[in-house]
Amino acid sequence: MRKTDKKIDNRLRIALTDVCETALKEINGFRWLTHLVNYSNFPKSLKIICIFDTAENLTAFISGSRKEALISLINNTLQTIDIDIKNITTHISFDTEEACKKRT
Repeated sequence: MRKTDKKIDNRLRIALTDVCETALKEINGFRWLTHLVNYSNFPKSLKIICIFDTAENLTAFISGSRKEALISLINNTLQTIDIDIKNITTHISFDTEEACKKRT
């Protein structure tokens, strides 16, 4: 990883940690988030995965109004660190701890 990539990754990690802390307080069933990125194709390669505890809570989240609020929070937070993504929804996915356990 190049020095500039490390700087971007550090800013990204700090920003997403703030998003995570907010989501933990405000969204039922939200547990954590992570990101994947290939810095040779950044920011197009950025993927953010939001993890919920159960499929039931994830379904309730997706069908409710909080999904758009979380997407906006992620987008606005990224913009504060000068990461502008045209269609943020294509970079965000959702999963559950239950599903992760079943896959292992």
